[in-house]
Amino acid sequence: KAARLMEEAKEELAQILTREEGKTIGESRGELQRSINVAEFCAGESRRMNGETIFSELPSNFVYTVKQPLGVVACVTPWNFPVAIPTWKIAPALVAGNSVVFKPATLTPATAVRIVQIFEEAGIPPGVLNLVLGSGSEAGDEIIGHPAVKAVSFTGSNPVGIRMYEQVSRRGAKCQCEMGGKNPVVVLEDADMDLPVENTAQGAFGSTGQRCTATSRAVVVNQIADEFVERITKRAQSMRIGHGNDPQTEMGPSVDESQFKTVLDYINIGREDGATMTCGGEPATGNGLDKGYFVQPTVFDRVTPDMRIAREEIFGPVLSVLRVKDFEEAMQVANDTEFGLSSSIFTNDAARIFRFVDEIETGMTHINSPTTGGEAHIPFGGSKGTGIGDREQGSTALDFYTELKVVYVDYTGRKREGNLY
Repeated sequence: KAARLMEEAKEELAQILTREEGKTIGESRGELQRSINVAEFCAGESRRMNGETIFSELPSNFVYTVKQPLGVVACVTPWNFPVAIPTWKIAPALVAGNSVVFKPATLTPATAVRIVQIFEEAGIPPGVLNLVLGSGSEAGDEIIGHPAVKAVSFTGSNPVGIRMYEQVSRRGAKCQCEMGGKNPVVVLEDADMDLPVENTAQGAFGSTGQRCTATSRAVVVNQIADEFVERITKRAQSMRIGHGNDPQTEMGPSVDESQFKTVLDYINIGREDGATMTCGGEPATGNGLDKGYFVQPTVFDRVTPDMRIAREEIFGPVLSVLRVKDFEEAMQVANDTEFGLSSSIFTNDAARIFRFVDEIETGMTHINSPTTGGEAHIPFGGSKGTGIGDREQGSTALDFYTELKVVYVDYTGRKREGNLY
């Protein structure tokens, strides 16, 4: 029912999302559809809360497993997907039979309130879904440190996530953290250049680069690097920047002044480290853009793997191009990061595609498509420094929010001889 109500309120929620977070209305509508899909899928999971039966090595013994709820779980969510991420945490937690304490980011309270209202309208009993607004240092710490909270699901930055994991695990509770990304796209010499240029542009500059799956590094072989840089620069310069409610807008603002300044600081760091800027690098101006937190889409060429703009998450419309001599070096550079969320490769060589799939150190990877994107019925999450704990969504959605119990039934009716562990 919540999915149906969300569908009815789709345009209203999309408008709230665009006004509050700044993304384009098209992106907001896409996020709402993803949220509806997630809610629908999780509703179906309520009919798939299956365990398994297991043959016992003992005669006249029956063994089976059941999934049971944890009790109270906390969902701590970021501002960049303030409808989809709460939905993909809250929905499986409720389906599994838990009650939820939901703490959204301080920058996006309006979307959070509307989501909870929709679940309330759908018939969630009082006290089962609880919204707490407040800063992480006050409300967040109080929630994650409370002994009644048996599990915490978090999406956000690495420093906050690591600190939260330490705090939660110290008291023996479960913790799930989805954190940063520095996602590479590898472009090989046989790629159809139109495809990697447009997909990289969408991955790097869509949502103003404020996605954990955003394309922040383009690892390009020398043979085609000049052409790629020339074309991606032209595409960046052609991005239409403006108010999210304008249907012609391709890229909105940074979410707030702090993020705006962070992006500009990283651009200056790229300059100081010696990278070659081919476009952007300044606040956007004209048509009133100087009155908002708009940054020009920025491309840096000849970035080296040791530069900070190649290693640290910027969360803005900044793309670093790293030139490599061949596929072998491309793999080495692509994996040279603490993060491991998403990746992609553009090539028509089947052998190198499957080698890339085998060797890339990310939880998700894409072939001839951008590093961004995902589907409601497919697991989501990263490896290395990006992810801690169970994956989210899809067939793994309920794993984090349930406890697996094993049941042994002895129907021999007599005393067992000997001991088993």
